[in-house]
Amino acid sequence: MFTKLARRKVFRDPLYGYINVDYEIISDLIDTKEVQRLRRIRQLSGVSMVFHTAEHSRFSHALGTYEVARKILENVCDIRNYMHEYEQLVFLISALLHDIGHGPYSHSFEHVFNIHHEKMTCLLILGNTEVNRVLSVNAQLILDVVDVISHGGKYPLIESLISSQLDVDRLDYLQRDSFFTGTPYGKIDMDRLMRSMTVHDNVLCYKASGVHTIENYLMSRYHMYWQVYYHPVTRSFENILESIYRRISDLIKEGKKLNTNVDILINVLNNNYDINSYIELDDAYVNGMIKQCVNSSDPILSQMCTDFMDRNLFEYIDLDLNEDEKLVEGIINKFTSDEILKRYYYAVDSVRQVTYYQNTQSTFDVKNIFILTPSNKLVALDEFSKVMHSLIESGNKESKKIYYKYPRGLECLNK
Repeated sequence: MFTKLARRKVFRDPLYGYINVDYEIISDLIDTKEVQRLRRIRQLSGVSMVFHTAEHSRFSHALGTYEVARKILENVCDIRNYMHEYEQLVFLISALLHDIGHGPYSHSFEHVFNIHHEKMTCLLILGNTEVNRVLSVNAQLILDVVDVISHGGKYPLIESLISSQLDVDRLDYLQRDSFFTGTPYGKIDMDRLMRSMTVHDNVLCYKASGVHTIENYLMSRYHMYWQVYYHPVTRSFENILESIYRRISDLIKEGKKLNTNVDILINVLNNNYDINSYIELDDAYVNGMIKQCVNSSDPILSQMCTDFMDRNLFEYIDLDLNEDEKLVEGIINKFTSDEILKRYYYAVDSVRQVTYYQNTQSTFDVKNIFILTPSNKLVALDEFSKVMHSLIESGNKESKKIYYKYPRGLECLNK
């Protein structure tokens, strides 16, 4: 049904040596405008403000996620034999395309403009795009890939491999982000993990011999979040970016003119899911826009853009650790009593991460991790692992910080 390439195509990769492409449809998808756009969007947004080598793109992650999926099909015979060729292609294509809906500086953009990248991914697959045209060799293929990405439930095994607590997405980004940030937390024993993978009663599960590898993976993920993804300097940078987006949005709504062309951004503001405008947005577009807005006649926007370019970040106070209650109270009162300060120069940021999420509402939720016991019984990871059971509560951590910045020249607040 699906044509294979006469000669396997490969991409050099620091994690896997080669990323291997056997199918013509995969090669064609990689060459589409929507996938190539991911080269111009950083995987880790503002993390490079802390870890200077974190410059890798969402394109490299998309290819890596695809390669993890391909390796599973190649090495785990229980999964390969469970799927016929069509379902294997649904799995590989979903892995490759799962992130094409991300915007520039991803999560900051989503937060301000209320755009969800998974929904945008599905719209790009369904819309008038190059990806859609490549997939249109089989109309059902388009619908099935969208079903997997939107958690439609038609292919629960593929869904659990694409989006769960232990999926091909996480298996790539934890290793890739660890490599490019130079941190040791994201190391995963992939060979052992794949060796323990199996399917039992149509459920993806892991043999008991692989539990220690899974425990190590979950702890690695936990530490990566707190040491890398939630690093306060990263969040400070992203708060400045969100303030810039917010100010530009407010100026546009007020009918104010900017000294740069923001027509594409206006289109997305007016229609969050205008896919033609959306795919023109990338980090390069945002960086160019911010660089030009350094010279904006609006003092708030000009200052924010200058601070963004020069890495002059927000200050922060950890509300969980700070004991100077008068200092905290004074800052909160000052920044919440003025609408301009509150909107652009102040943010309350609360982040939370659990080591292992336990779903007690559904016995076989695809997001759960299941262990196949020696007696061929399926049990949830926390039932089998005393380590994970103890971490359901103790490994549930939340951190709350306030970020603030004193504007240079308070006269701007009166304009």
